[in-house]
Amino acid sequence: MQKVKQFFSKIWASDELRRKVGFTLMIFVVARLLASVPLPLIDTAMLQTIFANDEFLSLLNIVAGGTLSSFSLVAVGISPYITASIVIQLLTFIWPALKEMQKDGEKGRAQLNQYTRVLSLPVAIIQSLSMIAILRSTGLIAEGGWQTVLILVFFMTVGSFIMLWLSELIGAHGIGNGTSMIMVLGIISNFPTTLGQVWSLSDTGEWMQLILIIVGIVAVVGVIVLMDQAVRKVVIQYAKRIQGNRQVGGQTSFFPIKLNSVGVMPIIFAVTLMSIPSFVGRALSSLQDETWVKVGDTLQQWFSQTNPWYMVAYFLIVFVFSYFSALLFFDTKDISEELKKSGAFVPGIRPGGKTAAYLETIVKRLTFVDGIFLGAIAILPFVLQRMTGMSNLAIGGTSLLIAVSVVLEVNKIVEGTAVEQNYDQYL
Repeated sequence: MQKVKQFFSKIWASDELRRKVGFTLMIFVVARLLASVPLPLIDTAMLQTIFANDEFLSLLNIVAGGTLSSFSLVAVGISPYITASIVIQLLTFIWPALKEMQKDGEKGRAQLNQYTRVLSLPVAIIQSLSMIAILRSTGLIAEGGWQTVLILVFFMTVGSFIMLWLSELIGAHGIGNGTSMIMVLGIISNFPTTLGQVWSLSDTGEWMQLILIIVGIVAVVGVIVLMDQAVRKVVIQYAKRIQGNRQVGGQTSFFPIKLNSVGVMPIIFAVTLMSIPSFVGRALSSLQDETWVKVGDTLQQWFSQTNPWYMVAYFLIVFVFSYFSALLFFDTKDISEELKKSGAFVPGIRPGGKTAAYLETIVKRLTFVDGIFLGAIAILPFVLQRMTGMSNLAIGGTSLLIAVSVVLEVNKIVEGTAVEQNYDQYL
């Protein structure tokens, strides 16, 4: 409790932090106002019920900033930008021109961000069409011609770019990463409903389930904090050299490697991948041909979230993609070359290729642990469903991971700003 008071006192004591936090809260209000502007032709009450019972749609709702379940003007939110960002990051490792651009400082990153915005347009259109198709298959959208679909796609795409603009405003003038803050806004918007569902267990006398959920949430938050903060410190030493009449270098330092270096991206990727067969099954089940209807029903049964094999496949995909993305994004060859150029080396390891192989071994071991952690977070919703029968907790693990990571990030920003503005006190 004392640390919470110190956190808010540091914000209050800094004019810069007060301005940034105030601006961020103002953007939150604007985003929620936009989320309350519904698009036509939809039964929003029935829609929210379906979202509460579908883990994939629930996750998309959080990524969108809590706007998808109400089918509002900003329904798809910033999820197209997040998808485009993942694609661009993957392309940087197979397209040399993009990789060089990534290394080109602020100018290169700005150019990559512009490419991401451009790619967000077709992604937003595709996601809008997919969402309309899903809702039509459930009978929640009234039938209409291509003009109706075109109007809905236009407004959903425009709303997506409005949310992207708001997130970039937070990044430029507010506190924290704009994209992450918008995602946290979605979690906050769903929190009262989830809290009400959890507390409803006390009305039915299921106190043991209520206690287990509270203890479980506290334990999961603790584990997430531990995993998010965990780093492997690789000892590095700088070579000694002579400058003029004196000897410099020889210092020992550490090179930190984060345990969880990929965030929630593997979970988002896995949920999207696992949803494709179910989506195809829904589309086939809506056809008139009996054969295709049977195929569609079979796909939906196999990839139902209550199927144990779905849980196993979900865990394995999260684990494999965590492993793959960590090795892909953590370029050990580039890091070993940078260490070599700066005159640094790992004691007992030859600079260059040997150092790269040593760092890759460390990353593989860390990623093995991180993959199991993310896989457990991913399947946590199914455990909660079996324990409580409360399907609206389906994104509990993912939402906690996002929220805790953002809180820790904001805390670091506040601490850094406080140290910067009161630097003399730390001398």
